[in-house]
Amino acid sequence: MAKIIPSVKRSFKILELFLDGTRSFSVPEITVRLDLPRTTAHELVQTLLACGYLEKTDNQPHRFTLGLRAFELGSIYAAKVEIAEDGLKVAKKVSKACDETVQMAIRNGTDAVFIIRVDSSQVLRLVSAVGSRLPAHCTGVGKMLLSALSDEELVALYKGHKRLPGMTANSITSIKGLLNELAEIRKRGYAYDDCESNEDARCVAAPVYDRNGSICAAMSITVPVTRMNSGRQIELVAIVQRGAKELSCRLGYRLDNVELRSAQD
Repeated sequence: MAKIIPSVKRSFKILELFLDGTRSFSVPEITVRLDLPRTTAHELVQTLLACGYLEKTDNQPHRFTLGLRAFELGSIYAAKVEIAEDGLKVAKKVSKACDETVQMAIRNGTDAVFIIRVDSSQVLRLVSAVGSRLPAHCTGVGKMLLSALSDEELVALYKGHKRLPGMTANSITSIKGLLNELAEIRKRGYAYDDCESNEDARCVAAPVYDRNGSICAAMSITVPVTRMNSGRQIELVAIVQRGAKELSCRLGYRLDNVELRSAQD
C-alpha cells in the first residue's frame, strides 16, 4: 500500500471543512473539528495561506476562507467536466451531419490525448480508442493544439529533439517543418492530417476555445482516404468548424470572437 503523508492529508482535511458551506474558520475551530493539536493546526493554516489555498477573511484576521488557488483548481476541473459532457453531445451532432468518425483531443506535453470518439455508421471506418495518445505533430488535432503555442514555446517543448518521430512517410519530422505547418494553420484557422498518422486516413481539425479565449481542445473528422477528395474536404472543414464553434460557445467563449475560415479561402 502506498505511504500516506499525515501532514498532507490533514491539509486537505482543512480544505474539506468548507464543503458543508461554512464560509470561514478560525484555528481554534479547525483544532476542534479535526481533533488536531493547536500548533499543528496553526502551522498547516499558515502553509495553506502561503500557497494561496486559504485567505484571511476581511476585517477578521483570525478567520480564514478559501483562497484563489482553490478556486482556480476547481475551475479547471469544472472545465474538464464541461468539455467531456458538452463535447460528446456536439461530437454526436457532427458525426451525424457527416457520418464519419469524430474525435476530440487535448494536449499533454508533445502528445495529443483523445478524450471523445463518436464512430461512423459506415462499414469502412477508422478505429481509435478514448484515452489513447499519439504524437501531436502527426495528427490534425495535435497540430491544431500545438498552433496555440508561440514559436519560442514550441522550440522549448521539443528541446533536445533533433528529429521528430514519424508515424508514416507523410509525417513531419523536423522542427522547422513543424513551425512552417503551424504558421499555416494559424493563418487558415484549421488543420489537416494528410495520412500523417495513418496511411489510410485523412482528417480535418478545428480549435475549441474556453471562456478565456484559449484553445483548450481540438475536434476532428477522420475519413478513410477512399472517401476523401477536395470537395469532401471543403465540406468537412465547414462541418467540423461549426461543431467546434458550438462547443466553444457552450464553454463560455463569446460567439462573435469565433472566426470561421472556409477551406476555399
